[in-house]
Amino acid sequence: MTPGARTAAAIAVLDRILAGEPAEKALVNWARNSRFAGSGDRSAVRDHVFDALRRIRSASALGGGRWPEATSGRALMLGLIRAQGGDEAALFNGQGHAPAPVTDAETARAPEGLEALDCADWIAPQLREALGAGFDEVMGIMQSRAAVFLRVNLRLSDLEGARRILAAEEIETRPHPLAATALEVISGAKKIARSEAYLNGVVELQDVASQAVVAALDLADGQRVLDFCAGGGGKSLAMAALANLQIDAHDISFARMSDLPARAERARAEITLVETAALSGDYDLVLADAPCSGSGAWRRQPEARWRLDAAGLARLTALQAEVLASAAAHVAPGGRLAYATCSLLEAENGAQIAAFLAANPGYRLLHELRLTPAEGGDGFYMALLQRA
Repeated sequence: MTPGARTAAAIAVLDRILAGEPAEKALVNWARNSRFAGSGDRSAVRDHVFDALRRIRSASALGGGRWPEATSGRALMLGLIRAQGGDEAALFNGQGHAPAPVTDAETARAPEGLEALDCADWIAPQLREALGAGFDEVMGIMQSRAAVFLRVNLRLSDLEGARRILAAEEIETRPHPLAATALEVISGAKKIARSEAYLNGVVELQDVASQAVVAALDLADGQRVLDFCAGGGGKSLAMAALANLQIDAHDISFARMSDLPARAERARAEITLVETAALSGDYDLVLADAPCSGSGAWRRQPEARWRLDAAGLARLTALQAEVLASAAAHVAPGGRLAYATCSLLEAENGAQIAAFLAANPGYRLLHELRLTPAEGGDGFYMALLQRA
């Protein structure tokens, strides 16, 4: 595919997303209907789409539109190309499968205020409250792609050993100060899934902030641990690599954990999958990585920031309170409860813990961890509580 044809394909995918189709589904459907597209084409179109979604307000303005009432995939891609200093005339020339030439009506308009920061008006006050003077910086960071991080499995290697193995396969990395197990990928990220280091369990893909959350859990050998909202099991695997633990992984949707046994085998970790009906006994530590807005990880899931609304946030906070109460039921006397989200919003973080402590005087707060993308990884929150 030519660069112009890739641009046209991204426009078509973006139009489907703007019409309500989830981004991943829209990309998969396009790829299935475009057998001519090679792996490089699919990767380029995906990058175009996600880059445009991260900048949906500012790109729309630069493309002659206005989000949400008057925008289109064409406006987003035109605005993105202008923001990046690309050659719009070469990409929008109508030749072959390229988009039609730019018209006089598609004049760029300089984005202003929240539009320039790609922030929805309704949520800006809550983000300003949470981020304070760092609001502009963090929102600016959110307009670009997130870095790729690896977690080194300390049971199988150390950081320098893992770096040497990766370098032999032309994957360049560097340590990151936010977590002792973290390597930031500088080049060769697309080779990771086929690398020996990954296939042999030496490294696992995991954001550095997520690694920092696990490191802050104060794990100790011999503890019985419940990963209450395990999902794919990333934090279960990270915990297993830091201490000799008895780990049970649970999720309300058991299917979400379907890949965990194979991942655990690769990492030489022992993790037991437990269905809701089989949960029994008390645990020394219960980790509740609760469903959330994902506002700290909007770089990775950019459509989520535009799908979220006040009603959706209210549903999430109600669910988080339920998750906390359910997780607490499995904490042993003297045990600990960890609550985590990849959110920046106080309503999902400190406010949840304050409400829980008010309703449960038998718990006390040991410490909190608050991370934003300004530290290098995703935004994350973790509170560690102790039961009397």
